[in-house]
Amino acid sequence: MKMLLTVEFPHEPFNSLVRAGKVGEIIGRILESIHPEVAYFTEQNGMRGGIFLVNVKDPSDVPAFAEPFFLNFQADCKFRIAMSPQDLQKSGLEALGKTWA
Repeated sequence: MKMLLTVEFPHEPFNSLVRAGKVGEIIGRILESIHPEVAYFTEQNGMRGGIFLVNVKDPSDVPAFAEPFFLNFQADCKFRIAMSPQDLQKSGLEALGKTWA
């Protein structure tokens, strides 16, 4: 199942890792581990952030995506299901509308 993983990096320990020259290596290792289809880095709520499209095959996979961010950056992680237009077409919205209208 495709999921959007959004990550908020608190200023510390991120700033300290930048100063030590380690942040790029750590982020590289995490990206190699989680294999995102898409990765973007941005600002979120006044902090550094990342948005990653990942394929979660089983709910038990979630810690493997989140723990690297938790343990290295004390980051906050959120997972949201992501549907393609094809997924939305298969959802049966019209039938649901008739059933629940």
